Amino acid sequence: MNDVSVKYTHGHHESVLRSHQRRTAQDSAAYLLPHLKSGLSVLDIGCGPGSITADLAERVAPGAVTAVDQVADVLDMARAEAQRRNLSNVSFATADVHRLDFSDGTFDVVHAHQVLQHVADPVRALREMRRVCRPGGVVAARDADYAGFIWFPRLAALDAWRDAYQQAARANGGEPDAGRRLLSWALEAGFDDITPTGSLWCYATPADREWWGGMWADRILHSAIARDIVRLGLATAAQLEEISAAWRDWAAAPDGWLAIPHGEILCRA
Repeated sequence: MNDVSVKYTHGHHESVLRSHQRRTAQDSAAYLLPHLKSGLSVLDIGCGPGSITADLAERVAPGAVTAVDQVADVLDMARAEAQRRNLSNVSFATADVHRLDFSDGTFDVVHAHQVLQHVADPVRALREMRRVCRPGGVVAARDADYAGFIWFPRLAALDAWRDAYQQAARANGGEPDAGRRLLSWALEAGFDDITPTGSLWCYATPADREWWGGMWADRILHSAIARDIVRLGLATAAQLEEISAAWRDWAAAPDGWLAIPHGEILCRA
């Protein structure tokens, strides 16, 4: 096989992890939850700081959850989350989804949330996910679709933010509009029993706007995506400051509203 690299566009700045730590299985993997039961084994790919992982572990206990990520420091955060919840059925390892170091048919469920949009070869990743899933098991993936983001009020700086983000993500080898492509990728990967669905994250309450707007106001200045945007000549540092201010303006608007569409696939191995 040719070498396939993965570059995580967002990086692991505090503002990024702040977002990931808020996620739950209910708001990020609801389409998968009816298929989970006690005793199943789960591989959680790209687990990040582990909030979804821990939720999955609670649902399948005493079944085992293996959580993998490329970054060891992030796995330390996931371990801390499992310890905080007194979970003994979770183990951790570094891994690349293109080359999973597990035997064929190891897991009942293989799950990836917001992963395939960042990988160099999502079809190959799905084939690997299928390989390590037992026959009759479930491969599940969910990804956002940046072109489908909708927000109000319309702010020109946020249009510039989305355009710059999409270009930077593609320059890093990813596909920021992955949500709409998941079904196509699963078919190309050889799955023939696929349930495709979609869902939204919506941020419109004052608390949600303050969280999302504040998180992106920080992220666009201090995370890896900010450095990439400037390095690629997609925006200047001054323009990133304008984008940051626009996120805070959006958050402060009493009628501020934002929706993020996601594609989902549930595939039988």
